[in-house]
Amino acid sequence: MKKLNICIVEDEEILRVSLKDDLLDAGYIVNDFENPVKAIEHFRKKNCDIVISDIRLPEMNGLDLLSEIKSLNPNTFVIMMTAFGSVETAVEAMKKGAYDYITKPFDKEELLLLINRIKELKSLQAKNTEYQNYFEDKFNFDSFIGISDYVKQLKETLKIISQANSTVLITGETGTGKELIANLIHYNSPRRYKPLVKVSCGILSKEVIESELFGHEKGAFTGADKLRIGRFEKADQGTIYLDDIDDVPLEVQIKLLRVIQEQEIERVGSSESIKIDVRIIASTKADLNKLVQEGKFREDLYYRLNVLPIHLKPLRERKEDIIPLFNNFLSKFSNQKQFEIESSVYEILKNYRWSGNVRELKDLTERLSILCYDFKITAGRLPQEIITNEQIIGNILKSENKSLTEILEEVEKQLIQNALIRTGNNKAKAAELLGLPPSTLKSKIDKYGMN
Repeated sequence: MKKLNICIVEDEEILRVSLKDDLLDAGYIVNDFENPVKAIEHFRKKNCDIVISDIRLPEMNGLDLLSEIKSLNPNTFVIMMTAFGSVETAVEAMKKGAYDYITKPFDKEELLLLINRIKELKSLQAKNTEYQNYFEDKFNFDSFIGISDYVKQLKETLKIISQANSTVLITGETGTGKELIANLIHYNSPRRYKPLVKVSCGILSKEVIESELFGHEKGAFTGADKLRIGRFEKADQGTIYLDDIDDVPLEVQIKLLRVIQEQEIERVGSSESIKIDVRIIASTKADLNKLVQEGKFREDLYYRLNVLPIHLKPLRERKEDIIPLFNNFLSKFSNQKQFEIESSVYEILKNYRWSGNVRELKDLTERLSILCYDFKITAGRLPQEIITNEQIIGNILKSENKSLTEILEEVEKQLIQNALIRTGNNKAKAAELLGLPPSTLKSKIDKYGMN
């Protein structure tokens, strides 16, 4: 942390010079002024971290000086010195924005201790600003990577939803980015400076989930040896993210419904209601509508959660986003180093089904960034499961409204394309890989217009 710049405003020369020497010895940058008007001229040109000012000054009293300083820079800390340490003077100084006051005569260690407290507070404020800037950079809407129309529309929707206060239900397969969406909503909302508390409902047993969510009183059950604050209380004024909401037991679902409706909770073992102000974001990879029909999820809770629904498409349904995501992950994992990427790699990635969605693509990219130490990524370096024939055939067999002949031709075409990709478009090697005479392969390439 840089040296603090301290200004002393005191018309008594002996005290002013003595204070300046003490603060210089303590390692601070110090400017001193006998006249408050001269001090203000200095403040207009150069910022001061801390101002130590007497209450009684010529031309302008210390309280008026305090007001002037705060109007120029509200972040300046002001310590008032007074020989008249009345409560009234101290209260008035505090109301006008003074950090603290000190009564003459005082020991230099007393003042240094006060300055050290300010130093620690400024350090804490700087870390907090850094922390907030980090999250604002990390969770701006552009952190959801994609160029598809779907992603563009999703971002616009998120901008609206983040400013609302209603419950949000995020649905989508595993690995589609549900937690990232929850982060984007919270850190771009008016609640961004309040807590975001995350709960993985799927890993909490039926016995502990109620206590985790709502807390419990001491002695509420065997083993409850002290009071426990639940996740909802910790999220007060902020947001709670309930992942895998479908795993919440029915008996707890009714209590969640009450939280949404009444904005209050009861700790386990208590009948006292505690008012809270929490926005709820829930997510699930399950079909809640189906669970409602099966009696495994409360219909009323489903509708209360589903006020602002967000469905995340699987990666295979937004193929144009695969390459931007791959390049983004590769840049991060390689610390911005440039890779030479064979064009066939992109084709393979676009044709793969990505059952694990974005998470699977991210894991693959990290693996390649480590194993391709020469900064060259070729088709031959991709895992076998990415380019396996079974994967290609499986995708084709899922196609509807195709005759057997069309399916067989599509399988043959895809196998030839896969062989050409794996051999770097070397037709002789591709024919060998497929077990075909080169002339037969050439005729099939001509047949399918694959030149």
